[in-house]
Amino acid sequence: MLTSPIFIISIVFMLLGMLVSGVLKRKFAKYSKIPSANGMSGAEVAQRMLDENGIHDVRIGCVPGRLSDHYNPMDKTVNLSPEVYEGRNAAAFAVASHECGHAVQHARGYAPLKFRSALVPIQNVSGKVLNIVVMVSIFGGAFLYQTFPIDLVLIVIIGCYGVLTLFSLVTLPVEFDASARALHWMEERRVVTSQEHEMAKDALKWAAMTYVVAALASLVTLLYYLSLLLGRSRD
Repeated sequence: MLTSPIFIISIVFMLLGMLVSGVLKRKFAKYSKIPSANGMSGAEVAQRMLDENGIHDVRIGCVPGRLSDHYNPMDKTVNLSPEVYEGRNAAAFAVASHECGHAVQHARGYAPLKFRSALVPIQNVSGKVLNIVVMVSIFGGAFLYQTFPIDLVLIVIIGCYGVLTLFSLVTLPVEFDASARALHWMEERRVVTSQEHEMAKDALKWAAMTYVVAALASLVTLLYYLSLLLGRSRD
């Protein structure tokens, strides 16, 4: 079990994810200690970015948690964590404007965002089905494989991971584009100094890396199960 390929894949990407997440938190903590030149808060920067992009139907709110920031297209809200909402530094500006970048994508009908939103219900169902299969495999593997052909089980797993992988891959351009919009706007409107711009860029780069690791983990896992199914078909 401890030397099985899927276990090794899980451990490798779990450690890689922890590493990237750790770097992101350290970068954010470092840049959060440097006061911004303009003295604005993350919430004020977010509001300014929305206003200057002609978006007046999106509400900015504060939600609990650390780095819990997100844009909700369902109720059109930019939700910022306390340290971003109240923060007056390049890290807070980067996160706040990034989330507003998603609001701009929504308002402009950015195709990858629309596609990802359409995938959400399917992704949720796939995740639940996959969890059930994994739990049954762990606690009742003999029953599962005696009741259903192993090829069928593999097809179900591959189908679920296929959806999860597609969702992860579509997420990448959505996240990178939101960061690009944020950085361009901050630079063009002189919201940040050149030094602060580099700090914001660095923080957003490491935030994006968390999505890259997740996408790679999903893709490698999908390829592993595909190899199992193809190997069985050749036997």
